[in-house]
Amino acid sequence: MAPERLIEIIKPAESDIPHLTEMVNEFAKRGDFLPRSEDHIRATLPDWQIAREGDQIIAIGSLLLYGPKLAEVRSLAVTDAAQGTGIGRKLVESLLVEAKEREIPRVFALTRAVQFFEKVGFEITDKENFPDKIWKDCSICPLIDACDETAVQIYTS
Repeated sequence: MAPERLIEIIKPAESDIPHLTEMVNEFAKRGDFLPRSEDHIRATLPDWQIAREGDQIIAIGSLLLYGPKLAEVRSLAVTDAAQGTGIGRKLVESLLVEAKEREIPRVFALTRAVQFFEKVGFEITDKENFPDKIWKDCSICPLIDACDETAVQIYTS
């Protein structure tokens, strides 16, 4: 019998910024999301959560506020070695707990992994429901005219 994996979901420390940036930009190279600089990660560090196994970061995600009633799950990534272990779901659930604790009633994501988010309780919605997102990030995305992401949302209360 294999030993149980000890994985903790925590807020990252300053010392995690280089690895967090590296992981974000690795997934950006794959076309999964937009690249982020170390300065950007540092400035948004309170928005992030990481899943750590020992001294390895195996999953990342952030909860970006768009106001007192709306937040986005973004930059959600799980290392190839940790795919299929359920850690992505646990990380999203942790981000949703944070949203609920902060009394943010609605959380959305733009994703290609629609079934994953549906399993966590999100429902498909229209991207036009999030004009701030479209203005802020989508307008600078190289795929703006051929976007293959679907908007999903969940209510936390």
